[in-house]
Amino acid sequence: MMPVEKLLCELVALPSVNPAFLPAGDPWSGEQRVAEFLAAVAARGGLEIEFQAVSPHRANLLARLTPAGKVRARILLAPHLDTVGGEPVVPELFIPRLRDGRVHGRGACDTKGSVAAMLTALVQLARSERRPVATEIVFAGLVDEEHGQAGSRALVRRGFRADLAIVGEPTRLRVITAHKGNLWLRLETRGRPAHGSQPELGRNAVHLMARIVHLLETQYAARLRRRRHRLLGHPTVSVGTIHGGSQTNVVPAACAITVDRRTIPGETRATVRRELLALLRRHRLAARLADTKDAPCLPLETGTRSPLVRAFLHSVGQTRPHGANFFCDAAVFAHGGTPSVVFGPGDIAQAHTAHEWVSVRQLEQATRLLTRFLQSLP
Repeated sequence: MMPVEKLLCELVALPSVNPAFLPAGDPWSGEQRVAEFLAAVAARGGLEIEFQAVSPHRANLLARLTPAGKVRARILLAPHLDTVGGEPVVPELFIPRLRDGRVHGRGACDTKGSVAAMLTALVQLARSERRPVATEIVFAGLVDEEHGQAGSRALVRRGFRADLAIVGEPTRLRVITAHKGNLWLRLETRGRPAHGSQPELGRNAVHLMARIVHLLETQYAARLRRRRHRLLGHPTVSVGTIHGGSQTNVVPAACAITVDRRTIPGETRATVRRELLALLRRHRLAARLADTKDAPCLPLETGTRSPLVRAFLHSVGQTRPHGANFFCDAAVFAHGGTPSVVFGPGDIAQAHTAHEWVSVRQLEQATRLLTRFLQSLP
């Protein structure tokens, strides 16, 4: 078994489910055990270790390879340590299995495969004779990407900047320079309750919301399909949940839906809110609109004029950039002043599934490609 495979299996066996997806105090909750394990691995590999507190019992792990000379550039390798849970969360999720050239287990693809490849590449570099003489390389094992991106946001808020961030996500070893943003919205309609035997005396909030859902999923979705981005295609809208009414024989007084709105560069939270409210007014539909995320999840678009972006593309043998529909920490770093791309082993189609896996071949190839790029740095 190659070192990167062994490391990944050890990581899968350490549960790090985001606390947002588990009851308080659940033993499988949180990234701390993974961060402490990786800190020991990195320290044995000759890296400088720092824990950056984000919230109680949750800290980003920073492992640095600092050159002997003056630092003229900084590269950030930034996978996240947390995983989603499961339906239900069972012990079998955290038993790594090697089968048919794949590592199976919770987080193998999203993103402990990237964690293993990035840290293995950095430790190999630290032990080699081809270490950069003027470039600092920082591995950041981030917390909370799967929920609120508290880890990346804390790093940016404290002034961390780099000349390039390579954010670890399953991209099938393709360099992603653009990804969609993500707005989670809540719409509420109000009606007037009445006895179910005399519905004409009330106003049905569910019926009103049904008209809004139909409008969003038909006319509004069609309008979004006419907008295009060269790497990302068109923005999307999806109604994810609906709740309304209190009991069968009462005309419902309230109804609420949550909406997933994926954005492309050029769209903002403010512009999306304005167009939705204007759409409702035009169709004489009344609803209260609110955001359900505290911090904006903006789209990413990194140009390829940067010498480091071009060098990374060239190093992995890629002639043009790609885009991704998902949102990740890369946009947080980019909007915080660090040019960012996304790269890692695995396929996003495997992420968050009951039978999550990553290809051993891609895992090893990711390690080689990252090592080659890091060795090319001045």
